[in-house]
Amino acid sequence: MARKKLIVGNWKMHFNVPDSSMYAHKLSELIKVYRDVEVVVAPTMLAVQTLSLQVNYRQIKLAAQNFYHKDSGSYTGEVSANMLRGMVNYGIVGHFERRNIFMESDKEVRKKVEAAIRNHIKPIICVGETLQERMDNETKAVLHDQVYSSLVDVTKEDLKNIVIAYEPVWAIGTGEHASAEDVKRSVRIIRSLIRTLFGQEAASDVRILYGGSVNLSNADVYLNVDNVDGLLIGGASLDAYQFSGIVEKAHFMQLEETKRRIDERL
Repeated sequence: MARKKLIVGNWKMHFNVPDSSMYAHKLSELIKVYRDVEVVVAPTMLAVQTLSLQVNYRQIKLAAQNFYHKDSGSYTGEVSANMLRGMVNYGIVGHFERRNIFMESDKEVRKKVEAAIRNHIKPIICVGETLQERMDNETKAVLHDQVYSSLVDVTKEDLKNIVIAYEPVWAIGTGEHASAEDVKRSVRIIRSLIRTLFGQEAASDVRILYGGSVNLSNADVYLNVDNVDGLLIGGASLDAYQFSGIVEKAHFMQLEETKRRIDERL
């Protein structure tokens, strides 16, 4: 089955509600002809409801940047996946900033994956190694541990609604760029592990994204890497023109892949 390109913009702690609304309006105009690419933005929690009422979900889908794994209860300051149900299509889970700044463990990530699935939200599970782990040749072991821990209680049916994002920690917001070969090697590790856990068909169907200092000038490098199905974008997603330019690149790549599959059948 052909995997549709997925471009996700993680706004992090940027844009108030009016600015988010204006951005969404501008983006919808810029990408309206690229329906063959799935476009997702992750606004701040305050803007989620406003944008859920504003956007055309055939053009732009929403993701939550974070949520708590419990559906309700006495958890001051938290928002649950259950509360986001129906407003967002995706939820980012396990991002390095959550793991590093807020000390979220693999166990907490696993609970959030379960909460997302339970509430019909598609988890985007972020995995990736630190610079020290990379230097110690531990990338494969780290990816194995993070992916396995996240998916240990997931069924093959659940996996159809899960996205994996490979984000090498040393390339997030640092200006450092992973090489195409780095990304290819890590994505191969992830897909191989999924094949071991769930079988060849599941491994072929799951979408794997790349994230880490992606911008308009290098997006096509990563989109051209074998088995990379899209991008998780941070800073570059804050500029609607740059973000839409990346969507455009994904669109033309999707067209090329479709043409190639048609030619192979002839």
